[in-house]
Amino acid sequence: MLQIADLTKRFGGLVALDRVTLDFEADVLHAIIGPNGAGKTTLFNTISGMLRSDSGSVRFRGTDISGMAPHRISRLGISRSLQIKSVFDSMTVAENLWIAAQAREGVMHPFSNRSRFSRTAGRVDEILEQTGLEGLRDSPAGTLSYGDVALLEIGIALATGPTLLLLDEPICGMGPAETEATVEKIRHLAESVDIIIIEHDMPVVFDLAERITVMAQGGVLARGTPQDIADNAAVREAYLGDEDDDEDDEDEDGFDA
Repeated sequence: MLQIADLTKRFGGLVALDRVTLDFEADVLHAIIGPNGAGKTTLFNTISGMLRSDSGSVRFRGTDISGMAPHRISRLGISRSLQIKSVFDSMTVAENLWIAAQAREGVMHPFSNRSRFSRTAGRVDEILEQTGLEGLRDSPAGTLSYGDVALLEIGIALATGPTLLLLDEPICGMGPAETEATVEKIRHLAESVDIIIIEHDMPVVFDLAERITVMAQGGVLARGTPQDIADNAAVREAYLGDEDDDEDDEDEDGFDA
């Protein structure tokens, strides 16, 4: 579904991505984890075209998208949410989704066919149902809880009709109840769209993901199933500092989940 080969990105003397090579299978919910500065968001930015790599390649369903503009990559079926939430606070939930869906339909032109507006309205209704935001469709986005803003961000990403959804820390800042609800929504969405998620909440990652990639210092430290990662000594050391840390610390980081 997604093939990354020898991807390298430097910012001056800092190597943010160091010859990263990864394959992501379709129909598998993937997670990318790693300490701050590991290169996770830079990887997403490079895949989605927000950053141009210095070398290497990205292929999406057989098409080389290396160096493509973000709007072209979006048209091919990749969409993403941002680590910093960004919605139109003064507009309603439905209006936020409408703008994104309109962009997909290309109906900003004043002489667009009326049928396209009907398709946009239908798409908005569909996304409201997918995200569980039907009851908040007329609420201003600025009045939403943090969890609902995260769901709206996911909905905006879905409005472009992606086949691959990149989610950058969608759980960040949520309480337990919001986290549980959002995880269930992501799990449900993964039945119809491929998802790669960056997340720092280890219990969420180990509960949600089918495959996990661990990044450190711009490279790939480990890959595998949640159990593979939980059993990996190098991963434990990167996160916990010492393999012999007490069990309470291990439980807290989710490696015994």
